Amino acid sequence: MTCGVDSPLLLYGLLFASALVALATGFVPLRRALFARSLLPVLSRVMPRLGETERIALEAGTVWWDAQIFSGTPDWESLLRFECKPLSAREQAFMDGPVTRLCAMLDDWQIQQQRDLPPEVWDFIKRERFFGMVLPETYGGLGMSEIGHSRVVTRIATRSVAAAVTVMVPNSLGPGELLLHYGTEEQKRHYLPRLADGREIPCFALTGPEAGSDAAATQSEGIVEWGRWQGEDVIGLRLNWNKRYITLAPVATLIGLAFRLKDPNGLLGGPIDRGITCALIARDLPGVVIGKHHDPMGVPFANGPIEGHDVFVPLDAIIGGLAEAGHGWRMLMESLAAGRSISLPALAVGAAQMATRICGAYATVREQFDTPIGRFEGIEEPLARIAGLTYLMTATRTLTCGALDAGEKPAVLGSIAKAYLTDAMREVVSDAMDIRAGAAIQRGPRNALSHMWVSVPIGITVEGANILTRSMIIYGQGAIRCHPWVEKLIDAIALKDRDALDTCTFGYINFVFTRGMRALLLALTGSRLARAPDSELARYYQHLTRFASAFAFISDTCMATLGGSLKRREKISGRLADALAWQYLAAATLKRYHDEPKLASNFDLARWGVALALYRTQEALRGVLDNLPSGLAAGLARWLVFPLGARFRPPSDRLGQRAARAILEDREARIHLTEDIHVPGPQEPGLGQLEAALDKAVRALPVETKLRDAIRAGQLDRALGDELSRHALAAGIITQDEYDALSEADEARNAVVQVDTFDPDAYLALR
Repeated sequence: MTCGVDSPLLLYGLLFASALVALATGFVPLRRALFARSLLPVLSRVMPRLGETERIALEAGTVWWDAQIFSGTPDWESLLRFECKPLSAREQAFMDGPVTRLCAMLDDWQIQQQRDLPPEVWDFIKRERFFGMVLPETYGGLGMSEIGHSRVVTRIATRSVAAAVTVMVPNSLGPGELLLHYGTEEQKRHYLPRLADGREIPCFALTGPEAGSDAAATQSEGIVEWGRWQGEDVIGLRLNWNKRYITLAPVATLIGLAFRLKDPNGLLGGPIDRGITCALIARDLPGVVIGKHHDPMGVPFANGPIEGHDVFVPLDAIIGGLAEAGHGWRMLMESLAAGRSISLPALAVGAAQMATRICGAYATVREQFDTPIGRFEGIEEPLARIAGLTYLMTATRTLTCGALDAGEKPAVLGSIAKAYLTDAMREVVSDAMDIRAGAAIQRGPRNALSHMWVSVPIGITVEGANILTRSMIIYGQGAIRCHPWVEKLIDAIALKDRDALDTCTFGYINFVFTRGMRALLLALTGSRLARAPDSELARYYQHLTRFASAFAFISDTCMATLGGSLKRREKISGRLADALAWQYLAAATLKRYHDEPKLASNFDLARWGVALALYRTQEALRGVLDNLPSGLAAGLARWLVFPLGARFRPPSDRLGQRAARAILEDREARIHLTEDIHVPGPQEPGLGQLEAALDKAVRALPVETKLRDAIRAGQLDRALGDELSRHALAAGIITQDEYDALSEADEARNAVVQVDTFDPDAYLALR
């Protein structure tokens, strides 16, 4: 290496110097006498300064398994002991009843043409309280768990993305969620029952032209002043706003509004600028301009702009009343910490499971060169990615919702689930489109993939664009909240507490040193010194422990060398986010394998997912070191973390073949992997007919084997082509029942490989 840290002599010198420093600094009174005065000015320049909005965002939610990764020594037994909440009997009955009936009512092609859900679907959603899934039963809601909420959205998404978005938004960030946690009791009693049964349709107006990713920069204002309300003069808010991209806005009756509250005349006392505030606004108030539509990629869910011009409301329109004025940013950040974990990850899992179910069947039914296309290695490769990523994605959704149901609000892990599952959805659906090829790009009732394909950018963009989430939020929040020393150190600097600063500084130094040594020892021993649960996958636990130590050391190396500028180094921050995220996804995959029946297919799929995660973690960390400005620090870290080089590789072809076969040949595995989807009847174009064709193709497989054996034995001539089975029947090689099974399979196969066509008038009418 150019910096020379691979020299044994220099290494021994560094270790000896470290030992002397440890001896000198181990005596606390001496240490404080030597360093106390110099620590504060030095660290004040290095550590990041946090503004109020930054601090609120960073402190939102709770810390969970992400802290285990940052510790460098994850406690695997605690993860395996953790119990993810299953569906209750009542939730399962809701899935089997109203959810199944709703899915049966949904015709996505019809919804696309009409540009809206049919009236009977709207009525059913309201009547069965789909808008109140997360609201307590005491307020008329269903009181569902977060995993129940997620699984409902997932199943609906496999039928219609438009319907899934319509259902998920009122149960995610919006008036209901904010009222439930922050509203006054009077507000809850009035609004929550009306939201639960659909008398009120909510939307939440946050994003504006001037404030997208930086929502706190909103120019929407509420000025405290006297005004007329219901015939009386009262103190209230004069509101002006311009919002866009607001889901359900065109049909909403109740608007949740985020704005900056100002009191220039001192009517409330205190500061003039009170900060971000959230309020409830009725649709029909004078000055509200609402009803126009955006067109999000042609997916027909209601989405549009809202404007407000001199809209006056009383102070009790503020969510939580006057006591919560100025606390809207905290409300939003805390709600988003949980909300990101559910809605869009659920949508992503639905798309992945749907792609798995379709491609597993299609690659078996569709034949070229007298061979199912799934047997070709070119198809097998994307099939493996589809199956492996679907297993990993579902595992992550389940574990993250399990944390929420246990009372956590894992902000960092929620951001990971949102960003990385929607990115994985893009990869899975893209592979599925490639496998379906020409049939995937022809729109119509037969194409069950097209609505997933066009919805991919929506999932990636909303609730925090993935670029921003990856490059700024995940590691930026995690490095402070999840690290065992950083937040304590920042607080000690802010308070100018020299004793706390001394404790944190040298605790931090000890942490960095021990994690660096652990990373080196684990790398040199192939991770074998790491403790692991008793499992067939024990080696994967050991490798992840090694990477947790490596991640902790490299993370601290970046913070030590870049200081407060690290948050502006978005490429490095993004790679650190990748390393953190893939470790969490791997942990979720191992947890799923531990909790579920030990099917052979699960073993292969779990190995595929963790192998991919280890490789991507390695590459992310290498990318950090390759681009760290300090060559000396990067060289030392590289020597400690990768002393034997980069040894991890993507999943092997053999493992990929086993993962692909799980959805081609193992019917139980294919059903288990796609347990959340809705499977329509055999007569319905798309998945329904494809499933029926698969059943017939599987029944015909033994007969096709007979024909191939007869050809090899010279009893039949391959040149007979379509007449082959008839000649086999005439020659007594197959029975009439076997001939009928072949005919039925051929007929079904021919039906499902067809695509939709339209006459000229119908084509011109397509939307």
